[in-house]
Amino acid sequence: MRILISNDDGVAAPGLAALHQALADYAQCTVIAPDQDRSGVSSALTLDRPLHATTLPNGYISLNGTPTDCVHLGLNGLLPHCADMVVSGINLGANLGDDVLYSGTVGAALEGRFLERPAFAFSLLSRQPDNLPTAAYFARLLVAAHEQLDLPPRTVLNVNIPNLPLEHIRGIKLTRLGHRARAAAPVKVVNPRGKEGYWISVAGDAEDASPGTDFHAVMQGYVSITPLQLDRTYQDGLNRLQPWLEALR
Repeated sequence: MRILISNDDGVAAPGLAALHQALADYAQCTVIAPDQDRSGVSSALTLDRPLHATTLPNGYISLNGTPTDCVHLGLNGLLPHCADMVVSGINLGANLGDDVLYSGTVGAALEGRFLERPAFAFSLLSRQPDNLPTAAYFARLLVAAHEQLDLPPRTVLNVNIPNLPLEHIRGIKLTRLGHRARAAAPVKVVNPRGKEGYWISVAGDAEDASPGTDFHAVMQGYVSITPLQLDRTYQDGLNRLQPWLEALR
């Protein structure tokens, strides 16, 4: 089996190395990752310039593009053989609730939606790598068990691991996405020449962290697994819109 590994923290990120090490003896793994941190780019593709791949001494392929660029090229001609599965991470930082709209980690996994096997996105709830071995353990456990899954095509499993030693993890829970409150206001800055700029502020706190959500699970010490699909059609909205549309005639 062939696995394509990517991330959004960049090709030198410790989480990427931990994920590759966890899966290297399970499958034939190829790493294609951005040449720098590309967090928050979602499923962006680079269309305004050519992309250049560089093979590093450790065998990883560095690309001057986004996480989605990395997977797109990896599945469409950059490699001699197409991968069977895409695995993304291990991200240093949560990807809970509304985070999946912005996450490059999730964006990379979503680009693997055309494959027959589900894609995985793994995130550790910390900016520090101390408990990466915990996340790597669950990445190996879940990916190795994927053949027992019965999921429709284009499914992505978004996995968040609490920042805890392995022995303190209480288990694994299936969850839905929670929701964050509105983010804090951008922070205005002025450079030495008087030009104004803005820093995007921190994500909002959990607004819906009720039982059953990914927020609730990780706060209770459980690994959360949330199945995602690309189809964002608001099905109930179709019924709600029909009378409105008919009234326009």
